[in-house]
Amino acid sequence: MKYLTPAIFFGTLIFAACKGGDNAPSNAIMDFKQIPVTYPATRKDTSVTDQYHGTAIADPYRWLEDDQSAETKDWVSRQNIVTYGYLSQIPFREKVKDRLEQIFNFEKFAPPFKEGGKYYYFKNDGLQNQSVLYVQENLNSQAEIVLDPNKFSDDGTTSLGELDFSKDGRYLAYSTSVGGSDWRTIVVKDLQTGQMLEDKIEWVKFSGIAWQGNGFYYTRFPEPKKGDELKAANKFGAVYYHTLGKPQAEDQLVYADKAHPDRSFGAGTTDDERFLNVSGWESTSGNALFIKDLSVSGKDFVTIVNTFEKDFAVVDNIGEKLLVLTNHNAPNQRLILINPAKPEEAAWETLIPEDQADVLQGAAICGGKIVCTYLHNASSSLRVFDLAGKPIQEVKLPEIGTVGGLSGKPAESQAFFAFTSFLRPNTIYSLDMNSLEIKVFKAPKLDFNPDLFTTEQVWYTSKDGTKVPMFITRKKNIAFDGQNPTLLYGYGGFNISLTPTFSASRAALLENNGIYVVANLRGGGEFGEKWHKAGTKCQKQNVFDDFIAAAEYLIEKKYTSPARLAIQGGSNGGLLVGACMTQRPDLFGVCFPAVGVLDMLRYHQFTIGYAWATDYGRSDNPEEFACLIKYSPLHNIKKTAYPATMITTADHDDRVVPAHSFKFAAALQENQQGTNPALIRIETSAGHGAGKPTSKLIEESADMLSFMFYNMKMKVIYGDVKQ
Repeated sequence: MKYLTPAIFFGTLIFAACKGGDNAPSNAIMDFKQIPVTYPATRKDTSVTDQYHGTAIADPYRWLEDDQSAETKDWVSRQNIVTYGYLSQIPFREKVKDRLEQIFNFEKFAPPFKEGGKYYYFKNDGLQNQSVLYVQENLNSQAEIVLDPNKFSDDGTTSLGELDFSKDGRYLAYSTSVGGSDWRTIVVKDLQTGQMLEDKIEWVKFSGIAWQGNGFYYTRFPEPKKGDELKAANKFGAVYYHTLGKPQAEDQLVYADKAHPDRSFGAGTTDDERFLNVSGWESTSGNALFIKDLSVSGKDFVTIVNTFEKDFAVVDNIGEKLLVLTNHNAPNQRLILINPAKPEEAAWETLIPEDQADVLQGAAICGGKIVCTYLHNASSSLRVFDLAGKPIQEVKLPEIGTVGGLSGKPAESQAFFAFTSFLRPNTIYSLDMNSLEIKVFKAPKLDFNPDLFTTEQVWYTSKDGTKVPMFITRKKNIAFDGQNPTLLYGYGGFNISLTPTFSASRAALLENNGIYVVANLRGGGEFGEKWHKAGTKCQKQNVFDDFIAAAEYLIEKKYTSPARLAIQGGSNGGLLVGACMTQRPDLFGVCFPAVGVLDMLRYHQFTIGYAWATDYGRSDNPEEFACLIKYSPLHNIKKTAYPATMITTADHDDRVVPAHSFKFAAALQENQQGTNPALIRIETSAGHGAGKPTSKLIEESADMLSFMFYNMKMKVIYGDVKQ
């Protein structure tokens, strides 16, 4: 089994809660002074114009794409001086930060997993910047530290990425990221001696680690030109095999496609290390699949799928057959068996058929059974089948929420998983694979009373009549007077589902009679492939219409009003916010486009951007250009009064390069009418989000909430109100 970074369990992007009571503060508008803002001068180069299918498009801030130039660095410095100068004048900013530190300060656990006869797990004591990996001989013995990523760097900005163990449990290969970059370096620790080996693998990106024998498989890219590490397009991704003790220069090339530079490949091995599977991808959805039987010397790869139209993920093997999760002929996904000796589609067997109502998200073989995670109306259900695909039982979960981090072994009778909801922090459960009973294994303790809050799921109607669900979390005693500060969060892309998740970063919002809303927009994966496709390419406007309709519903039902409504989204969600605020600036009071894709005409020219074309389309296609130019946030800014806006990005973001945010901020500041601030907050030594240290998460959350409250003219309390 391959293991994910602990960030997946300890994320802080979705939700928070804290104590509070019926004597909550009034939501009356306060008489706050306007903080004056003088934006730095930004040079416009009017000579830069591109031709797109006969249409001339000016790009006067093109120079901001050069993140290494002295002029860009000076611009970043001057923008941060303005932004942090503004934030420093918010009188309650430090107290909001202090309150967030109190809420963040609780033990966070990830599910344990077994390797080499020992149990491993991640834990964060509370305010540690990075989670620590521990080991125990058994579940009741003393825990010892295996890896402490907090010691990787002085400021906690070097984080742990992927990891995998040798089959005998002696060696641990793991990757590290510096400053939040997607670039990884793989190193190896001898767990028997406690010493680090000399092995060092560099220029690794978008890669797992798949151990087999005396080494492991990984994906690397050619070394980029100096100075272009964070912006150059990532081409020619290939799979290599590294043998312990040998230099990287001697690593064996396993799979590549030099005729197609935009294709990349990743490797995995089955639990018994018999089969190597290589997945090829051109975009974020759809993959080719190639299999090699490593038990037979000199065996070549067998092609299972050589197109990129559908998804094929190898779960494990059952004897000579591979268990594969796919949406081929099954929009809600199914589990099939493929025998590499008979790879043709006619020989594939359906083991667990598609559920017509719910989406099959994932599967694992644990204790001689197949444990499947489904999505039902954007929340998890857990169902168990035998190895012949016969349903055995649905596991009863505590409430509407999200299952994650399922860990177990085919021959082990005990499995573990994490469960969270909008009102329940990550709780670890054990699952007895014989009785299928669950028990709490680790439960965090917080200064928080969930009984004061409630989560409701409502369905609203989008512009074209489509019914869309959203989760609304609030105090039970909220007043429906249109005055509640409300944060509406969305994503709507790349088949990614937003499900109930707890996060401490929303604490101050909720204890100020705030409301937190997550909308399950088209483009996501909540309702399968059809839901995803309905929000892609020239149907992308559906996503924005869904989000705008969510805002209109909240206003109509008196949850909030435009002045008290904030919207937030990151990455593709940053595009969502940018598009909605330029289309309907009247509808929102505060906007937070985070690490957003905001220049839709040039996104594909940087790092891995070309892989997003299956969702967005490309400007070099005439039909798709006509769609992109209609909503591209950068190209739809006009002289009008925009909501109070704080754009956020980071200097080491090599997923969505910060040039998107730089250019958008420059254009927004140039065109903003009225007195609402249009700021950009540029984090240093940080990337797209993964591995961000706790200290930076708290600072960013405090700045966001303070900016939101101040521009909503909100009276703020600090967590000292009792029920």
